[in-house]
Amino acid sequence: MTIVSADLDVRTLGECRIDSPLAGGLGARRTSQHYVAESDRVLFDDTTTMVVERGVPAADLPGFEPAGPRRRIFFDPSKIRAGIVTCGGLCPGLNDVVRGIVLQLTQLYGVRRIVGFRNGYRGFIPRYGDPTVELTPASVNGIDELGGTVLGTSRGQQDVGEIVDCLERMDVNILFVVGGDGSMRGAIRIAQEVRARGCRIAVVGIPKTIDNDIPFIDHSFGFQTAFAEAARFLRAAQVEASSVPNGVGLVKLMGRHSGFIACYARLAEGDTDFVLIPEVPFALDGEHGFLAHLGARVREKGFAVVAVAEGAGQEHLTGGQEAVDASGNRKLKDIGSLLRDRIVEDLTAAGVEPVIKYFDPSYAIRSVPANSFDSVYCIQLAQAAVHAAMAGRTETVIGRWHGRYVHIPMALVVSERSQVDPNGELWLSVLEATGQPARFGAAPEDAATSLLSV
Repeated sequence: MTIVSADLDVRTLGECRIDSPLAGGLGARRTSQHYVAESDRVLFDDTTTMVVERGVPAADLPGFEPAGPRRRIFFDPSKIRAGIVTCGGLCPGLNDVVRGIVLQLTQLYGVRRIVGFRNGYRGFIPRYGDPTVELTPASVNGIDELGGTVLGTSRGQQDVGEIVDCLERMDVNILFVVGGDGSMRGAIRIAQEVRARGCRIAVVGIPKTIDNDIPFIDHSFGFQTAFAEAARFLRAAQVEASSVPNGVGLVKLMGRHSGFIACYARLAEGDTDFVLIPEVPFALDGEHGFLAHLGARVREKGFAVVAVAEGAGQEHLTGGQEAVDASGNRKLKDIGSLLRDRIVEDLTAAGVEPVIKYFDPSYAIRSVPANSFDSVYCIQLAQAAVHAAMAGRTETVIGRWHGRYVHIPMALVVSERSQVDPNGELWLSVLEATGQPARFGAAPEDAATSLLSV
């Protein structure tokens, strides 16, 4: 996808005419190594080659609008009501984001009316009867120490007309949506309906995905916590496998389409022998297939540990009817169980009596509270989201691009999926750490020559 300047333009509700209560604290700040002024841009390209290939003057290079406080804002803090909704699957840090938004609105801007919508987008729909909850500094005190979301969540689409009816009925001027790509597509539809009705309601998103698969951000909140928890299970698998003859520790990790958790957990843990991810297909059988390499590793050192992302190897799971969940996502078939059974069969046939220790910690990983790093990240995302909304930005999400917090059009973050690049630095690092071939199924000489070109 080729990005041009127009792709990075952020929609606004109108001119900012109100002096911000934060204006005095901004002083005479200018762009520096550690701060980007509101009139500046954060460049999309970050290498000389990419910039030169654009062939345009520096002022015309595509760049993101920086996030942060503005000297003038669109909404009068004393007259608005804000709403917050959390959608989709659980992820560490959801409560941190909710708390951060509430504290930023109340303590920095003086907003006194904040409502939480329960159980995702269904919380707007009258027939479900889900009550709203008034959010105050007192009501969010300590929720950052909890996993999950105090607002509840759900999957699936709801009628956008009914959602906007609810926003109008409750006089909500700003809606913060915390969710993944499906939730952001819903937020886009809400913003479009708002615009069609001529309403002035800002819709601002904070992207959430435990798989880290939202594009155009450095990483999603909760991801650091998730792969740290995943690494704990890999360590446990290593202890179990190494404590018995011919032990094999097999850990299935989250990652429907993207193997980031499996990759980072392996690099953090340090002893896992093989990593299987959706982005890199692998052969199971044959002289150079995965099972042959696993068998050789078990015979060589007496045990082995395998990390597999849940979306890996789906090509080996054929047959049966395709099913989808409430969000329209294809339900994956169980690669973990298949590998467990095939490993036992293959090693047994080779005269090795294996002891399999199988771990599937998916829900245990996503339900924990955020670690310290993610807590800080969540607070900064929440702060930036409030600044953006108060300045009348809409149909935008907050992300961090090359270390800078920026405004990203919602349409851009749902335009594709971020995945591990088989030719990128991360996968190369995993290959170097594990010593596994770049391609299971390729002859050794082919695998070696393809190390940098999968």
